[in-house]
Parts: sequence; C-alpha cells; structure tokens
Amino acid sequence: MPIAKIIEISAESTDSFEDAIRQGIEGTARTVRNIQGAWVKEQSVVVEGGKIAKYRVDLKITFIVE
Repeated sequence: MPIAKIIEISAESTDSFEDAIRQGIEGTARTVRNIQGAWVKEQSVVVEGGKIAKYRVDLKITFIVE
C-alpha cells in the first residue's frame, strides 16, 4: 500500500491563476517525484495602480513516498 505525503507551496504569475498553478506544479516537480495531484487552497491577487499585477495561488500537492 503506497504512502502519500502532502506539501503546501505558493506560486505566482503575471498572466493568470492557471499559469500560477502550472508554474507551481512544474517547479515542484523539479525536486519532488511521484506527484499525484494538487488542490488549490487559496487564490489572491496583487493590485498595482488599480490593475492586477500578479496572480497568487497556495497549493497542496500530493505525492507518493518511495
């Protein structure tokens, strides 16, 4: 029976929430193997000059422990 572990990360993008999610998962995958899924815990934006400057996401990432 496999054992799973969950870590929490934050990522951001100047383009979109979807891009922040992609960057967070791809960045984590460079150092963590066996990623099985991710859950978006929270989303927020940084506003500068009345416009959205950055999209931020907090993710919980699940991976299988070897």
